[in-house]
Amino acid sequence: AELDSGMTAIVPGDLTASELVARITSDDPDLVMPPPHTKVSLTAAERQVLIDWIAAGAEYRPHWAFIKPVLPKLPKGSASDHPIDRFVDARLMEEGLARSNEADKATLCRRVFLDLIGLPPSTEELNAFLADQSPDAYDRLVEQLLASPRYGERWARRWLDLARYADTNGYEKDRPRTIWPYRDWVIRALNADMPFDQFTIKQIAGDMLPAATPDDIVATGFHRNTMLNEEGGIDPLEFRYLAMVDRVGTTGTTWLGLTTACAQCHTHKFDPIMHTDYFSLMALLNNADEPEWIIPSAERDRRLTEAEARAEQLWDRLPQQWPIPGRPRGEQLASGSSEPGQVAANEGRQLVGLAERFDAWLREQTAHAIAWQVVVPEA
Repeated sequence: AELDSGMTAIVPGDLTASELVARITSDDPDLVMPPPHTKVSLTAAERQVLIDWIAAGAEYRPHWAFIKPVLPKLPKGSASDHPIDRFVDARLMEEGLARSNEADKATLCRRVFLDLIGLPPSTEELNAFLADQSPDAYDRLVEQLLASPRYGERWARRWLDLARYADTNGYEKDRPRTIWPYRDWVIRALNADMPFDQFTIKQIAGDMLPAATPDDIVATGFHRNTMLNEEGGIDPLEFRYLAMVDRVGTTGTTWLGLTTACAQCHTHKFDPIMHTDYFSLMALLNNADEPEWIIPSAERDRRLTEAEARAEQLWDRLPQQWPIPGRPRGEQLASGSSEPGQVAANEGRQLVGLAERFDAWLREQTAHAIAWQVVVPEA
């Protein structure tokens, strides 16, 4: 690219025309690169690497994660019309190899079942496929398996591994955690053929979408898959920092195709991410509270209301379960009163009776304790 000065920074194979060479070898403080005020300078070996690279043609290969995929042209020379077969045949011809014989229908059925849903076919499913002699029998079997709920359950595992999903917290206690709704969300997303852009947005910031639904909020569980250290001496701020380190690394690897974690300690040696970029991303991910969130459920609300009503009934009956000293239990239950004054009086007598029973128990236990024979050391 041409600079403001009219010079060109790098001219492949031409050291004289490459302004970069002049700048890194200059003694003039107004021209030398890097500038003196940066307190950064190149060693002689580093300058020589740049000079040799330009002299060799300055070949530059962009980072693979930033290269836009281009649909390749289909190779010729294959007897098959299927695109995948044509690529396979081209490579086989390049290696001087031939195709294996076509698999029998039973083997083909077993393979596609294991590939798509992770389970072998049942006897009935296998027999149905073997009996189907129509030309599109295999295509319809594939469509059937892709429509199965088992498809999402199998293939979600690959994404859940990237998202570091687990049913437990990790570390030495490794207690169970309740984050399975995120797992189920991923499964449903795959089974529903959710477009990848939506799949991405909902997991990164689903809670910030306009009119976010409970499902959108559940999707952000991607960020909450961090291990949880419950060791008694853990410093909360230290754990928070380690959790953010995990999230930055996972976010970079999963969504950017970068080994972001390397930039935690220094500007990355290979990937295009600086040390400051790393902590800028960490600041973004760290700028959020993490409250517990109960997924709205009509069934849960109904059961909770029933449980609370039952607990209130039991609480109201509790005073009647304790005997009042000097009164028969039947009389006590039969003489229940709903008058506030009478209820208070009954409760007061019951508390006194409870205290008397406790004192009697304590005296009995004390008597046993006094009777203990204490072993005294003889030497």
